[in-house]
Amino acid sequence: MRMALAAICIWLAAAVPAAAQSNDRLEGYYYPKPGSSETYLSRAKTLQDSTRSRRIGFVSELTRQLSEQPYAPTYAIFAKGDDARRLIVVAYGEGQLNTVYRARALFASLTGLSRLTPLFKDLQVEELYTFFDLCKLLGFTTITISDGDKFAHQVTIK
Repeated sequence: MRMALAAICIWLAAAVPAAAQSNDRLEGYYYPKPGSSETYLSRAKTLQDSTRSRRIGFVSELTRQLSEQPYAPTYAIFAKGDDARRLIVVAYGEGQLNTVYRARALFASLTGLSRLTPLFKDLQVEELYTFFDLCKLLGFTTITISDGDKFAHQVTIK
């Protein structure tokens, strides 16, 4: 009986995809397993009225801004997971966003882009807030950035 149970457990472990084993259903679908991570201690507090709808609206506004530039966007931004609390950024092309340094450079540029959204103009938040702080205001808990191939970096926002 124990041998049969052990065999079934081994079979199930082999049959379940690696993404499901990691307990991250987005991993393996939108990005590979993150090879690096960090925790950001935000200066901001999550706004009480930050909802799934507000987070998705913010991502939609960033996407609109990117689409209005005179060149095609080089990455996609979207909100996923429980209550859309996970922000994901994935490069469209080879050789982009494939190091933590390129990821951080993009996050720095997203700080300025985020400040141009109507939401943050209305809130009149401090100019010293980074993109991570702005995400914390909205209630995002993680940001994962990937080259869409082998590289992924994950930021947990506290």
